[in-house]
Amino acid sequence: MLMLEKRPQPSRAFAYLTPLLAVLATMIAGGLMFAALGKDPIEAIRTIFWDPLFGEFSFYYRPQLLVKGAPLVLIAIGLSLGFKAGIWNIGAEGQYIVGAICGAGTGLAFYPMESWIIFPLMILAGAIGGMLWAMIPAILKVKFGTNEILVSLMLVYVAEQLLASMSLGLLKNPEGFGFPGSRNLQQYASAHNADIIEGSGMHWGVAFAFIAVIFAYILLNRHMLGYAIRLTGEAPRAARFAGINPARLILFCLGASGALAGLAGLFEVSGPAGQISIDFNTGYGFTAIIVAFLGRLHPVGILLAGLLMALTYIGGEIAQGSLGLPGAAIQMFQGMLLFFLLAVDVLTNYRLRFSQKGAA
Repeated sequence: MLMLEKRPQPSRAFAYLTPLLAVLATMIAGGLMFAALGKDPIEAIRTIFWDPLFGEFSFYYRPQLLVKGAPLVLIAIGLSLGFKAGIWNIGAEGQYIVGAICGAGTGLAFYPMESWIIFPLMILAGAIGGMLWAMIPAILKVKFGTNEILVSLMLVYVAEQLLASMSLGLLKNPEGFGFPGSRNLQQYASAHNADIIEGSGMHWGVAFAFIAVIFAYILLNRHMLGYAIRLTGEAPRAARFAGINPARLILFCLGASGALAGLAGLFEVSGPAGQISIDFNTGYGFTAIIVAFLGRLHPVGILLAGLLMALTYIGGEIAQGSLGLPGAAIQMFQGMLLFFLLAVDVLTNYRLRFSQKGAA
């Protein structure tokens, strides 16, 4: 009989091997799924993981890794701060949307004026918008003890309705011939998040993602606040005895994650997406949860996990076009990563044991 036995101490080997084993298991299970769909599993896996990096058109796809990965890394860094402290912000998608609305609205309020100050104001508005949206579950938890998971998740649907309202109303392009959506920010120089180096994919969102990784690393490893975050997550009782204020920690973690999600939304709407539209949100806020855990809640790990997830996005798009794979299959393939990560992660704290039937 196969059973789980708790380890005396968590296995450091499995803690580091879990992401690699999860990726390998995802490739195997994904290959079986692609085979069931009548596709060559080896070719499908090669297309997803190899072609964007070393394929015929890799010169085009490689910069896209930064474009796709930047919002995931930004959001995941913010989420990891809360997750480390046991504060579960599941509504980053809503904060991403509100940050985009606030940032785009700020830029469009100045249209058609051209000035260097407009884009910095948009960045500030995007961060504040995301932070204020995250403050709703934070304040409700501090004041009334509500569950931040449910509140933050429900606010995603409110944000989606707000996005639709803005696309059809206040931010609708008056010169758009009645179509929903705002003006194209890519055509408004002062509000456009253009590449810092032309053709490199390195726009300001990518730069902020790298900055967020550095600051998060310093915060968690060299600052008292980072110590408070880690201690609260690992030993809540010890944190209380150490005099750590849980209310302030909740407000900081949710506020920081909301601000970073809002920045991701702003950089996306002013760059690759270009405009506020009904279908602007693409699930980055939810995918970033996978990225955070795949990166073991470590800033450098999150950076690598974000690039890996971006690889599946780009490779998935190539596979849809060249192999005819359905988009739902690619989304399921990405979801398998979190499933196998959680499954394999059990072995960090437990070991498999064979025992005879009926034994105590």
